[in-house]
Amino acid sequence: MEKRKYKVGIVTLSDKGSRGEREDLSGPKIQELLPDDRYEVVSYRILPDDQPAIEKELCRLADEEHCALVLTTGGTGFSVRDVTPEATLVVADRVAPGIAEAIRAYSLTITPRAMLSRAASAIRKQTLIVNLPGSPKAVEESLTYILSSLGHGLDLSLIHISEPTRRRG
Repeated sequence: MEKRKYKVGIVTLSDKGSRGEREDLSGPKIQELLPDDRYEVVSYRILPDDQPAIEKELCRLADEEHCALVLTTGGTGFSVRDVTPEATLVVADRVAPGIAEAIRAYSLTITPRAMLSRAASAIRKQTLIVNLPGSPKAVEESLTYILSSLGHGLDLSLIHISEPTRRRG
């Protein structure tokens, strides 16, 4: 059986990045890490740390673009402007806390600062939304750790680009 291919939206949350004052390295890192045979990035945006704007973009990616997976990067720390988890949970129909918990647990084996992450993971309609950290290094560590399990979860129940084809014979 062929594996399904999924539409992905990537959203970088950064005030400085959205103003062109800082190059976004984390969003492109996500795109680089996603295997082309399983994931098609259909949207990549850099937004300021503004909860209504984040909510609107998450809804657009789920409701209009019909992404199976939305990966955010940034906005998960303790700063008053870090509102990505709140935006994610506001638009969610169901929470999927195990993903964010797994990322934190794994990241704690690398740095004790992982305990400061407030990242969330949730489902809106048939779209899985996962908050990733803001640094390219942490994005790579986190996404690499969860990628095989994400594929399995998406295969079970979420939106995909093409139905798998069955081998004859």
